[in-house]
Amino acid sequence: MTSVFDGMTGILADVFGAPVIWHPANGPETEIQSIFRESPIEVDGADGQIARIEAPSWRVQRNLAPTVARGDQITVADGRSFRVMVVHNTGSPAQDAFFICELQIAAGG
Repeated sequence: MTSVFDGMTGILADVFGAPVIWHPANGPETEIQSIFRESPIEVDGADGQIARIEAPSWRVQRNLAPTVARGDQITVADGRSFRVMVVHNTGSPAQDAFFICELQIAAGG
């Protein structure tokens, strides 16, 4: 049944996103079309309740950044850098589902 929704995250990232450079702790940097937001967002929590994320956030397709983890950094279009603090799995079974990462501005970023 997930095939109905496969590809939707890519469409959303293309429409609402911009290139973000992902700097994993172990591995080469990669430019990814994804969604960076500084305003608060609401997401479904693991317990089914809505959780509000006040920190800057990064929505990235799971298949494009499968190993994203705490401590990785991203650089957004204006040159600022952010450190990944928490990675939320949306729980979607789609292969291209989003990870939602809570961020903190990096020193000197």
